Amino acid sequence: MDWFPLYNSLRIALISTVFTFFLGIFAAWCVAKLPSGLKGLLDCVLTLPLVLPPTVVGFFLLKLLGPKGPVGQLITAWWDTKLTMTWQASILAVTIVTFPLMYRTVRGAFESFDKNLLYAGKTLGRSNAWVFWRVLMPGCRQGLMAGTVLAFARGLGEYGATSMVSGYTPGRTATISTTVYQLWREGNDALAYQWVGVNLLISFAVLLAINLLERREKTVKWPAGSPEV
Repeated sequence: MDWFPLYNSLRIALISTVFTFFLGIFAAWCVAKLPSGLKGLLDCVLTLPLVLPPTVVGFFLLKLLGPKGPVGQLITAWWDTKLTMTWQASILAVTIVTFPLMYRTVRGAFESFDKNLLYAGKTLGRSNAWVFWRVLMPGCRQGLMAGTVLAFARGLGEYGATSMVSGYTPGRTATISTTVYQLWREGNDALAYQWVGVNLLISFAVLLAINLLERREKTVKWPAGSPEV
C-alpha cells in the first residue's frame, strides 16, 4: 500500500491550515470593527467559498492560474514554471475553501467577547497589540481552536477544488480523496475502503482531541464541586 496520498493530504491540510489560521484571524478582526453595512458586504464576499461548490472554486483557480490564465502566463514567462497540476496548487485551493470556516468561527468569537475587558486593558496603558494578543486571543481560544480543527478536517477531505487544480498523479499530486475516487473508477473497492477507513480514523482522532481539550478547559475554568453560572 502506497502511503503517499496520506502524506500528501496531511502536508496540504497542515500548510493550508496555517495560512487559514492567520488569514481568518486577520479578516475577522478587521471586519468585526467595520460599520454594519460594509461588514455585511464583506462578510458575503469572504463567506462565498463556503456556499460555492468546490468544483466552481477550482474552475476559477484553473482559469486564473492555468497556463492560459493571466497569472499562469506571467509565472510561465518569468520563471518558466507552472502553478497548476502540482501539489502546491492544492494548498491554495484548500486555503480558499477552508478560509470561511475559520473566518466565521473566529468572527463570532470576537463579537461575543466582552469588550469591557479590551477597554480595561487600554485604560491601563497597554498597547493595542498587547490587548489583542494577551486579552482577546486567550479569551477567544475556544473559537480559535474550533475554527482551526474545522479547517484542518475540511482540508483533509477536500476533493473538488484540489482535483481541478492538481489532478491525480500517483506519487506527485495524489491525495486520499482523489485516490479513493480513482480506485472506485478502477473497480478496486477493497483498497478504496482502506483509504476511506484511514480518513475516518484521522477525522475521528482530530475531533476526539478537540473534545478532550474543551473538556479539560472547562475543568480548569470550573473546578470540581463549583456551580456553573
